[in-house]
This record gives sequence, structure tokens and C-alpha cells, in this order.
Amino acid sequence: MSNAPLSVRKAVEGLEPYVPGKSIDEIRQLYGLDNIIKMASNENPLGASPLVQKALARAAGQVFRYTQSGNPRLAHAVGAAHGVGPECVVLGNGSDEVIDLLIRCKAEPGVHNIVTFKPCFSLYPIQGKLCGVETRRIPLNDDFTFDWAKLLAAVDENTALVFVTTPDNPSGYCPPVEQVEALAKALPKSALLVIDEAYMDFAASGADGLESGLERYSLLPRIKQFDNVAILRTFSKSYGLAGLRLGYGIMPAPLAEYLCRARPPFSVNILAEAAGLAALGDMDFRKATLAAVHAGRGYLSRELQACGFKVYPSLSNFIMVGLPADAKLDADGLFGALLRRGIIIRQLKSYGLPQLLRISVGNEHENREFVKAVHELLG
Repeated sequence: MSNAPLSVRKAVEGLEPYVPGKSIDEIRQLYGLDNIIKMASNENPLGASPLVQKALARAAGQVFRYTQSGNPRLAHAVGAAHGVGPECVVLGNGSDEVIDLLIRCKAEPGVHNIVTFKPCFSLYPIQGKLCGVETRRIPLNDDFTFDWAKLLAAVDENTALVFVTTPDNPSGYCPPVEQVEALAKALPKSALLVIDEAYMDFAASGADGLESGLERYSLLPRIKQFDNVAILRTFSKSYGLAGLRLGYGIMPAPLAEYLCRARPPFSVNILAEAAGLAALGDMDFRKATLAAVHAGRGYLSRELQACGFKVYPSLSNFIMVGLPADAKLDADGLFGALLRRGIIIRQLKSYGLPQLLRISVGNEHENREFVKAVHELLG
């Protein structure tokens, strides 16, 4: 057998992979701990809906079957939830798959470019590079707000896609919808504006924790007015289905048809479909989730500010912080010290922000244990 290395495409040789937050099993094995608190990956603090768990149990006996091609029941349910037809819905193995499909279907390798902010969700430049498409990344303002003028200046006649995340990750910043609408209208018709609203549910301001106030931030209620906008949503966050990988895009029907042609068959599995249908029907769980996130986000922000942390405004299910100027630990030191206590938060080195940390909102017990540990570690 030859010892010559297998060859791969040049784009793959230099590809830097996505860096996820550390897992519970990883920390349990590393430190020999039994009790782990994970506040690193923006997961649902209440877990999974009881209705979803029952639906999964009912569907478990059918896992030897393929799903119906295209998951039409789920596409109809998602469309109905947002006031659009199923022909405008593209389901995916997480919204990650929809991002990949958009780049592969819309951008010509070696010709087109992608424009987005920096830092951003790393999958945009990763998939762009993998597809042979240039990614132009425009720095955010110092306060992590968006510089729309610089973003637009980077767009040209070869720009295929512009990615904007609202609320943004890792800062939690969310611009008013009028600014996003103005961007959509200012782009050349050849450029598709992709608005990643993975965390949009948490921007709701009403006491009921559902849709109240979202019209201030989300373009989705007005998407029918635009033929150059696609909006991404996910079941991973407010619906608590991160481990099942289920997301979707809402977009003009002709574009959705192309993506559905290119999507691998059965990429949304039978359990994910059953869970998605159940999750859409469990408004009580969603209401409880959003209420818990709103309360937890306020508690963490107040407690950390009282300790001298710089807490950046967030409309998501996480907060981004900088340590007090007189802290005896830096961000890396606090992250490591918390790990040794079995508390996982998120370093932001992969975002180019080594001096900052991101904390996902946990349940009430997790939030209090985290704050207690921070007090003890920083004195």
C-alpha cells in the first residue's frame, strides 16, 4: 500500500473547523466530577417539552421507516406558525444545513462573494470557504452594534449573500427592524439578505413571553414584501431540540424550491419531525421557557454588574461579559477555575475576543450556583 497522503481540495486543507462549547461528558471525564452545570451552548434552561418527550416515545417504534420526503406535515405546520405557505419553507438538519444549502445554491465558486460582520457565526465563513466562495467580514463597532454603511460598502455586483444575525452572537445585540429593512432595500437585487434569527424568540418583551414586541426586531412578519430576503429559525433554542438538529428557512418560494431540490433526501429524521410538530403545539412550555430566560437574564446581568463586570446589553438567552478591571483572574483564568468546579461557560477566543466570556442563561439553580462560584473566585 502506498504511503502517499490522500489528496483533498485546497480549500479543505486549510479549513479551520467550527469550535463548539465544551460538553458535559468531556468535563466529567477530565475532572472526575459528578455534577456539571453547562451554561455554554445557549441551550434551553428547562430541557425538552413534556409533549415532545411523549411524541418521541410514540415515534420510537417507527425509526426503521423513512420519513415522508420533504416532511410536508412539518413544512405546513411551520408555515402556518409564521403566516406563509409551505412552499416558502425549507427544513434542514439544523439551520446549519439551510445555511450550507443557501451558499451552495446561490453562490458560484470563484465568482461570487459573501458579506457579513466580524465576529459572526463561524459557519458562514467556514461553509463559504468550503464552497470556494470569498467571505468579506466587516468589523462591528466597538460596542458591538452594526456598521451598516461599511457593510454596504463591501457589497458589489458579485455579492451573492449578505448574512446578518439578529440578535447577534456572541453579544446579544439586536438592531431595530427598521435598520434591517433599510439594508434589504439598499442591496442590489442579485444579493440575498439572510437574516439569522436563531435567538429572535428571546427578544419578545411581553409578559406572556411569546410574540409581544417582536415586531420591533423581526422582519419575518413582513417577509412577503421582499423578494431578496431569507430568514433562518431553529428549534434548538426556545423549543429545546438542540440534540435533534432541526431548523428551517423562510424565503421566496422559487428559491425554496431550488434548495429543496439540492437538499439530501431524509435529512430531517423521523424523530426530529415528530418532535418539531409536538414543540409547535406546546405553547405552555415555550411560554415557560421565555419567562425563565427573561428572569434569568435579568438576574445574571444585575449580579455580575454588581461585581464590577461589564455586561453587554442582550436580547438573547445569553449575556456577554468582560471581567472587572481589578479582578485577580483574567477571562481565561476564570473560565478554567469554573471548569474545575464543574461549571461550563463559553470562551470567546474563536470569535477573536479572548478577554470576554459568554454565559448562557440557566435554570434558577444553575444561575445561582454560577453567581456563587464567581463571588468565591473573585472575592
